[in-house]
Amino acid sequence: MFVCLCNGVTSQTVAEAVESGASTTNDVARACGAGADCGRCRRTVQAILRASAPDRTARPIEGRPR
Repeated sequence: MFVCLCNGVTSQTVAEAVESGASTTNDVARACGAGADCGRCRRTVQAILRASAPDRTARPIEGRPR
């Protein structure tokens, strides 16, 4: 499934970035481009981050107030 339409990034690519050590939405954006442009996909990226490590405390989206 495409997560980031701006950069054509799939959920698999985001998951691979997370497996390689990305732990924030900014890390994912640097690793694969998802969330680097308009930012509409950052909530989906954050959900993938949470799902990859359910025991990790969820981090807020960088740059956005809670």
